[in-house]
Amino acid sequence: MHKFTVIVTEEFEADTAEEAALLMYQELTKGPAPLHYSVTDEAKIATNLTLDREKADEFASVDHTADPGNW
Repeated sequence: MHKFTVIVTEEFEADTAEEAALLMYQELTKGPAPLHYSVTDEAKIATNLTLDREKADEFASVDHTADPGNW
């Protein structure tokens, strides 16, 4: 299994970094999950991704830990 660092990329207008973080927190608790991500692998190669909401929701609804390929 590989390790990845996943960063949510959203832009907010705010007066401080803390306010921007709080706006992100608010967005995460009230709205749908974000679709724009920056993903960095073990070799430090970064990729920007935008997920398709329908496919992402379908993936999220399945328990992938039950897949024998994950053992």
